[in-house]
Amino acid sequence: MPPALPPDSLALALWYAAPIVAQVMAGQSLADGTLEQVPGDIRPSVQDIVYGTLRRHGEGDALLAPLLQNPPYPIIRALLFCALHRLATWTDAPHTVVNQAVEAAGQLAEGRYKGLVNGVLRNYLRQQESLKEALADHPAARLWHPAWWLEKLQASYPKQWESIVSADNTPPPMSLRVNLRKCRQADYLARLEAGGIAAQARGEAGIRLQRPVPVSQLPGFADGLASVQDLGAQRAAELLDPAPGSRVLDACAAPGGKTAHLLERADLELTALDIDPDRCRQIESNLARLGLAARVRCGDASAPRAWGREPAAFDAILADVPCSASGVVRRHPDAKWLRQPQDILRFAYAQRRILERLWTTLQPGGKLLYASCSVFPEENGEQVAKFLNRTADARRVSEEQWLPGAEHDGFYYALLQKLA
Repeated sequence: MPPALPPDSLALALWYAAPIVAQVMAGQSLADGTLEQVPGDIRPSVQDIVYGTLRRHGEGDALLAPLLQNPPYPIIRALLFCALHRLATWTDAPHTVVNQAVEAAGQLAEGRYKGLVNGVLRNYLRQQESLKEALADHPAARLWHPAWWLEKLQASYPKQWESIVSADNTPPPMSLRVNLRKCRQADYLARLEAGGIAAQARGEAGIRLQRPVPVSQLPGFADGLASVQDLGAQRAAELLDPAPGSRVLDACAAPGGKTAHLLERADLELTALDIDPDRCRQIESNLARLGLAARVRCGDASAPRAWGREPAAFDAILADVPCSASGVVRRHPDAKWLRQPQDILRFAYAQRRILERLWTTLQPGGKLLYASCSVFPEENGEQVAKFLNRTADARRVSEEQWLPGAEHDGFYYALLQKLA
């Protein structure tokens, strides 16, 4: 049960945030739903602390190491990380942050570490300039990325890696996709303006908000007038661009944003596939809100016969493959804690299986869009190049690598066509 702390206090937010950060440090993904268990009234504050703390990957260890003789209890270590993040963002109220962290510590681990939290954070405030200067010798801590991750970015993008890192370390932009079956882009922009929400049009159906807002404040959201979707993700439906009436497969479709966009652009005979039953229900829920319909199936994209699809079943396929999520890490900052170098090879193997098996279900002359939210070449261009080398009836129509920036996240797209 929540402790007897003021409901809108930083102490209570830290009390909720510290166990979640500790679970991530122990190997648990935020996708497992721990944030959803936080009461709704304080969840935005807790999420801000959790995400901000995890974005600062590695910094906490480097800053705290000189201040701790022994590693503390994991949940207290996580609390200290959360407090350091809040100290970095509440620079005008450092002692308030310390006091609230101590209050939270009094309700964790039977209160045994109140004195340690108080002492460590006050020592940090006294020594913060020298502690931060020492980070110059620790690029991983200073740049908030694992060392192996930085090395891959530097090798793959020698001119852009610093801008990628900078984008990864900032909160993501919020963009919308207007449901053109229900509303014109210009009309929805006018509704946003009337509600005091500053925004600009992007592309055929996209809108970039000047600052994020809760979906409850978006006009007509419950009625399906718009969806939250990154501008880079909106590119998928535009590139695949199936003709009306086409038989289309959206593989690895959850939570259904790209499925919905395809259906908003044309009447299609569309199958949305995902391996997770809970995520399949999420696809159905999102489509229902938008007034759209698809054949939602639960199954493994690398085993099409198991879910009832024979060769040449589809005119167009969107293969949004599982990947490292290295292009959307600012939205999923736990990935920087959880990913290991060997995971990239594991993802590449799964991607190869999916691509090869889905290719058998594509009609000759049909198109397959290989898509990932990664920036690592092994999952993107190298994967597609190898597939083309061993697949005689495949040709590449187009290829795009979107790097994360102020407007959008990082995505890779390769449009392939099956020769007749």
